[in-house]
Amino acid sequence: MLKIKILSITKERIIYFFLMSVFLSSCVSQKIYDDLETKYNRLLHSNSELVDNNEALVAQRNQLQADVKNLEGTLRNLNDRKVGLENEYTAAKARLDKLIASYEALETESATELSAKANTIRDLLQQLEDKEAALAAENTRLQELQAALEARSQTIEELEELIDAKEAKMNALRDAVTNALASFEGKGLSITKKNGKVYVSMENKLLFNSGSWAVGSQGRQAVKKLGEVLLVNPDIEVLIEGHTDNVPYHGTTLQDNWDLSVKRATAIVRILEKKGVNPQQITAAGRSEFLPVDDNTTATGRAKNRRIEIILAPNLSRINELLGE
Repeated sequence: MLKIKILSITKERIIYFFLMSVFLSSCVSQKIYDDLETKYNRLLHSNSELVDNNEALVAQRNQLQADVKNLEGTLRNLNDRKVGLENEYTAAKARLDKLIASYEALETESATELSAKANTIRDLLQQLEDKEAALAAENTRLQELQAALEARSQTIEELEELIDAKEAKMNALRDAVTNALASFEGKGLSITKKNGKVYVSMENKLLFNSGSWAVGSQGRQAVKKLGEVLLVNPDIEVLIEGHTDNVPYHGTTLQDNWDLSVKRATAIVRILEKKGVNPQQITAAGRSEFLPVDDNTTATGRAKNRRIEIILAPNLSRINELLGE
């Protein structure tokens, strides 16, 4: 608090000075009196100024004291506000630190997760590229298979046409052979068609005497008739098989039924060759007793087993070529 010390002249002192001046006036000269009176007046004036100054200073002091109180209140409020702000700052700083820690953890976690996802994406892209390459390869393979399928389809169509043509040709051949050998039917000759081939079976009674491989005149005539048909069918393959019964061969010229079956087959070949049939069409084979068509325990069965089978087959070279493709 501001304290001001001032000089104050009380009424008692004024009266005291007045009496003294009266008393002295009787003792001093007029000049001194006048000087004292002048001084007194100056003192009164000075005192009045001092009183006014003192009141102004008191008022100023009171105002300053009020201002100090206000400032002290303001200071307390500011201190309270400061404490509040410090608390808020501390809380905000704690929240900030927590957020920073959370952000750093999230950033680390996000970086790890992002790296994992990037790796996953790279793996997926690689898989996609591999699948695209595999798909391209499959498309190429599919195109190749499609081309192969079209080629196969064309081959199948050609095969079907060839087979149909061969079937028609073999039917026509069977009919031609049947017509050519019609006069020999019922004389130990039969004609059948199976598995795309024509089978002409001639029993020995039409061709050979027992134990012989010399062809008789009637048999020779039948074989020549067959040769005429083969001459107009040069693409027909001819297999001539000789068959015997199970009765052993007892002659001295040949060793056994194997030799006999072969000799009878080649005897037929000779006739066809002389007729003009291309030897390249003909194959001779001996089957001996091992492919019977009837029971060898009866005379009738043995007679059927002693036979020449002429198997007429189409030339399958073109079909084999197509199948080989």
